[in-house]
Amino acid sequence: MKIGVIGVGKLGEFHTKLLTEIAQGCSDLHCAGIFDLDSKRAEEIAKKYSVPCFSSLDLLAKTCDAAIIATTTSSHYKIACTLLREGLHLFIEKPITTTVEEADELIRLEAENRVHIQVGHIERFNPALQAVEAYIGRPMYIQAERLSGFSQRVTDVSVVLDLMIHDIDLVLSLIPSEIKHIAASGVKVFSNKLDMATARIDFVNGATANITASRLSRSKMRKLRFFCTDPKSYASLDLTTGKSEVFRLVKQGEASSRNPLKSFAARKILEQFGEIHETMQGKVLDHIIPEVPKTNALREELEHFINTVRNNIPPTVSSFDGRRAIMVAGKIVDEIAANAALIE
Repeated sequence: MKIGVIGVGKLGEFHTKLLTEIAQGCSDLHCAGIFDLDSKRAEEIAKKYSVPCFSSLDLLAKTCDAAIIATTTSSHYKIACTLLREGLHLFIEKPITTTVEEADELIRLEAENRVHIQVGHIERFNPALQAVEAYIGRPMYIQAERLSGFSQRVTDVSVVLDLMIHDIDLVLSLIPSEIKHIAASGVKVFSNKLDMATARIDFVNGATANITASRLSRSKMRKLRFFCTDPKSYASLDLTTGKSEVFRLVKQGEASSRNPLKSFAARKILEQFGEIHETMQGKVLDHIIPEVPKTNALREELEHFINTVRNNIPPTVSSFDGRRAIMVAGKIVDEIAANAALIE
């Protein structure tokens, strides 16, 4: 299997590095080479990782079975169309495209050419999230905050498609329900696109998600909080550091054997939540600090993509998942625009 990399900026270089490392341990896998419109950058990365450098997308496509698209979001559609028509399997960095219509065309070409598209929603592979998922119940309220500094590299799209899209995808994967209503607001500050946005998504099953994203912060933050039922539980998670904890109300004897709370510790923690002791109805508070394996999420998703192509199985994050995420992102942007028009 020969895989090429299109776009070798910061993220594309990571893909190239990991792909060459994975290939070293797989006799049937090879990095076919790279292509970037910046020929000087392409030559630099090709030399650094000892891979071929191609002068055009078409030339690279003719040597590949699959490709990784790590270019700017606005270029995903045109590049993907070219490669899908050549019969290549694709790993497309998030978001899949900028519009639902573009995503629909890629899905059509994917089916027509009998290939697979995996979308790079990397947080699905975050080991901290995967560790927490084993303990939380049915999410009924999710609060997500994602803050970052400003970067000229991603001003071709709004903060909704740049940062918020990560948490939109996570929310959609964790709440198995149709959307009932979306409310949103946001502002442009340093670019001609939205630089800060917040959205409330209400689902038919009664669940709600509040998502905030900003690229105007002096410090980075990627945090999630879950309020769940079955069992009643609260979980907090830092996707950057991997630190997390889960509190669950469970029956006597169902507490986690890994970290049961002593009576004194339980009382102290309960006091932090306020006067909830009388509402516990004989249940006990289970406090869990999940063990998070030290894995590389980008490597994990690349290995999943390779496995998808090699064994002809559905990808972990499909083109339909990517489409749904940008559909919701588009509705958020439209809601913000409508609110802005009312103010004006």
